[in-house]
Amino acid sequence: METAKDKLPHGPLTGLRVIELGVLLAGPFSGQLMGDMGAEVIKVELPNQGDPIRKWGRELVNGQSLWWPVVARNKKSITLNLREQEGKDILLRLVKEADILVENFRPGTMEKWGLGYEKLKEVNKGIIMVRVSGFGQTGPYAPRAGYGSIGEAMGGLRYIVGEPDRPPSRMGISIGDSLAASYATMGALAALRAREITGEGQVIDTAIYESVLAMMESLVTEYYKTGYVRERTGSRLPNIAPSNVYPTRDGEILIGANQDTVFRRLADLMGQPELAEDPKYADHVSRGQNEVELDDIIGLWSRERASEDLLNRLHEAGIPAGKIFTAGDMLENEHFKHREALVKHHHPGVGDLMMQNVAPKLSATPGSIRTPAPELGQHNEEVYRQLLKISEEEYQEFVKKGIV
Repeated sequence: METAKDKLPHGPLTGLRVIELGVLLAGPFSGQLMGDMGAEVIKVELPNQGDPIRKWGRELVNGQSLWWPVVARNKKSITLNLREQEGKDILLRLVKEADILVENFRPGTMEKWGLGYEKLKEVNKGIIMVRVSGFGQTGPYAPRAGYGSIGEAMGGLRYIVGEPDRPPSRMGISIGDSLAASYATMGALAALRAREITGEGQVIDTAIYESVLAMMESLVTEYYKTGYVRERTGSRLPNIAPSNVYPTRDGEILIGANQDTVFRRLADLMGQPELAEDPKYADHVSRGQNEVELDDIIGLWSRERASEDLLNRLHEAGIPAGKIFTAGDMLENEHFKHREALVKHHHPGVGDLMMQNVAPKLSATPGSIRTPAPELGQHNEEVYRQLLKISEEEYQEFVKKGIV
């Protein structure tokens, strides 16, 4: 009997074809997400240059980026000069064979090239065009250059990240781009569902700042109704205590014991059960009002103990707590290993690499890392000669002209 895995061997998006025109992170990460779930992702890059992220990253091995193998896994690479009419014509032939096109250029660029949605729709009415930009395709800010950091600032995230006595801080990763890519992918999947009913594609207009804004919980609502402005609070969770990072004899751990019953267990473990009866800490509201003082009490207790022993005791008592992991911790951790959260994958020219596995995990049709990040133009002949049926003579002419 044929199983779901047999029908969708690479994941739930097996059989879908995605054209990725984006560069750096927001567009390519969306392509990675869909490729991880089984889609055939054809990355279109400029001849002799390619995506700049091929050379990005703090650490290089043999002159190669260690970011590229992650964001470009499960993709095919072709080169195509979209600034030339013949290149545009080839792309339209590819669009005819595709389900989704992803781009993250400045708004108006695709239209300037004669490759806006109306043109794409002429050759494929079912094409779904995923557009990622800093500020969206419309509005007074649309023409502006919009990096992820600017979207994080405008969307409200930067203002609330960091210590209260210091300037706004960065998250440590390009979270604005990644959030936009995630929402763009969600939009693409929703549009696929709509296409099943209508037979037509549509445009997914994803703004980085709106993707960040969507994660801001009740930040705007609180201000609108009460005038309350969320401020930077460092590691502390305002008015929800105890929930913070606490010192240990050999480092730091995070403890979250803000529910009344959980706090009572923490007070017992600390050997100070009277804390749970103290009016200043007896309930959620009171602890929130006195969280600085409470954090100091817990910190005095925790700093006398070794991290591993303390974590074991907290876990045994049913108190949420955890180590603050570095990459090295992740590679050694038994839970990461059991769930294969990190997997080894071979990349030519770099060797074996450990990287994050596909997420989330699907029980019947899981995604997978099938192929390493491609060399520039590695799949030119496969796509142009086999998929688009371009003759050898015509193909060589395109190569001669620098179109591919």
